[in-house]
Amino acid sequence: MSKHPDPAARAKRRWRSMLWTILAIVFLAVALPSASYLFAQTGAGEQQRTFSERSETNPRSDMWRDGRRGEGGFTTQTGPYVTNQMMTNVGENYRQLRTGPLMTAGGWLLAIAFFAVLAFYLVSGQKKIEGGRSGQTVVRWKAYERALHWITAACFIILAITGLSLLFGRAVLIPIFGHQGFAAYAELAYWAHNVVGPVFSVGVLLMIVLFIKHNIPNRTDLEWFKKGGGIIGNKHPSAGKMNGGEKVWFWLGLVVLGLAVIITGFIALFPNWGFQTREIMSWSLLIHASAAIAWIAFFLGHAYIGTLGTEGALEGMTRGRVDTAWAKQHHDLWYEEVLAAGEKPVSEDQLKEREKQGAPGGAPAGQQGS
Repeated sequence: MSKHPDPAARAKRRWRSMLWTILAIVFLAVALPSASYLFAQTGAGEQQRTFSERSETNPRSDMWRDGRRGEGGFTTQTGPYVTNQMMTNVGENYRQLRTGPLMTAGGWLLAIAFFAVLAFYLVSGQKKIEGGRSGQTVVRWKAYERALHWITAACFIILAITGLSLLFGRAVLIPIFGHQGFAAYAELAYWAHNVVGPVFSVGVLLMIVLFIKHNIPNRTDLEWFKKGGGIIGNKHPSAGKMNGGEKVWFWLGLVVLGLAVIITGFIALFPNWGFQTREIMSWSLLIHASAAIAWIAFFLGHAYIGTLGTEGALEGMTRGRVDTAWAKQHHDLWYEEVLAAGEKPVSEDQLKEREKQGAPGGAPAGQQGS
């Protein structure tokens, strides 16, 4: 037996290790905080009821109620949003929505999404390449497309971890780390979230511009959905470079939820633009968190199908090339276009020979494929 393992086997083990690491991070960021919060909130609610029962009515509270409703009053403070307003209830309304419906519904959504994906995998298993691999590959994604995808994906994971830990931190992390430990982590998480956010925003916008041409809906997508997308059942519906599911991820994930997160994030991150009232800031933060939670839940399905759920799918974003058997099974119309454009499938031996000759990505000099 050779002392040096096959390079392809080493690469496969390396990407498998990276995949499990990402899945572990997503599990810790999504499943544990949201599930822990759902259990922790019961005790917190009981404590709040006990405190309320002990409280007595303040005879002078009418003045403060009027102030919180914005009725009457005079102040010497000047400014576009605070003149003659002694007190506002916006912050309290925001707090109640954030710690109530948002955290409860968000926690349940993330937990349900995670365990639904896990259950689907345990029941259905991985979608294999029927008939096995051909040993011939074609280019699916270019190097700059893969770099943009992985940079944006890494930013997404960092933002998901920091965002969820800040949202659920008081209920979940303080009992684990203590107040001082959580305060130190929260400061770091807040800084990382605000620094990585703009980088992620640029990545999402570039992906929208770069990939929109592949995501225009057509009639083929309807047939793809009717046949279960090749994930449910044993049918293999036709698809172009992007199938119907990938187009839903593009339009609902990147465009709708992505732009909602980006716009509200910049409103909250740069409050000195001159139009952010307290109401606008509060609603921006609520929309930002709600859209982000929905996006993370949606991402779990996207990540599963592109990794564990479908054999050979991840290789397109790691190596840039996919097996022709995978291409025929999942993206037959795109594969026909590739062949019609003049690209010829090559074997692993041919790729190694090209790499020895110094061609980037195993492609002939001057040719990078589509």
